[in-house]
Amino acid sequence: MDISVIVPLYNEAESLPELASWIERVMKENNFSYEVLMINDGSNDESWEVVKRIHETNPAVKGVSFRRNYGKSPALNTGFAMAQGDVVITMDADLQDSPDEIPELYRMITEDGYDLVSGWKKKRYDPLSKTLPTKLFNATARRVSGIHNLHDFNCGLKAYRKDVVKHIEVYGDMHRYVPYLAKVAGFSKIGEKVVQHQARKYGVSKFGLDRFVNGYLDLMTLWFQAKFGVKPMHFFGLLGSLMFFLGFIAVVAVGGIKLYNMYSGNDYRLVTDSPYFYLALTAMILGTQLFLTGFLGELVIRHSADRNHYEIDDEIK
Repeated sequence: MDISVIVPLYNEAESLPELASWIERVMKENNFSYEVLMINDGSNDESWEVVKRIHETNPAVKGVSFRRNYGKSPALNTGFAMAQGDVVITMDADLQDSPDEIPELYRMITEDGYDLVSGWKKKRYDPLSKTLPTKLFNATARRVSGIHNLHDFNCGLKAYRKDVVKHIEVYGDMHRYVPYLAKVAGFSKIGEKVVQHQARKYGVSKFGLDRFVNGYLDLMTLWFQAKFGVKPMHFFGLLGSLMFFLGFIAVVAVGGIKLYNMYSGNDYRLVTDSPYFYLALTAMILGTQLFLTGFLGELVIRHSADRNHYEIDDEIK
């Protein structure tokens, strides 16, 4: 099979027939063998009934329906597990992503050799209150992930080699960082394509401003896991040791100053009367706790089933 199209959806009953017809037309024009996997994320409208009606007229349209709303990441992960196509395309169900982009995305994967191609909606039809935070968010994601050629990490329209989706796990709200997940998994050839952004035709956006706050927290989580996921002592141990050392030096300095003043006949006060003594003790205690956190993390990793799991690209026997 050439292409699997994964469409996560939540309360998109009005747009689904038009989207399915559009995808079908594009596939027939290009003689692609394909499947469309519609993942119903617990919609409370008639979305799933619409999907079942579409399937009756076009068996290439398949899907699953969650019992409740889990989020876009679980929907994508389920679709990735089901996908059979050599190239996997993801797109949103609200008709803001154009299926006409599919042939070129397919070509970039199969001919140009990209592992992943992410869409870039260079011209957007969103309000300024949404586009400005998005630009800041993407700038931060580029800096942290090291993928400097992507302008829009969160674009729903993406294309993947099949191997990529079978070797990454999307959970929580990590769908925003699928390119970063792919890079961490060893798929480094990541490209970008300018795609058409269409104004929303039906319904309303399902995402609020809280996604930007959660997005930054998820980005920090991914960065830490990628850098220190299998060696937590390198982070907590170093930070803890440094904090303990600084606290210890500060305690010695406070005590030394008191002894100097005592033997010099100067006025002095008890060590426990100095606020610097308590700050130093606090630093030593926090340093010890951070060091122990790293040590416990190493014990957990040591007993993890994936501690020696490495992605092998090729093998000769």
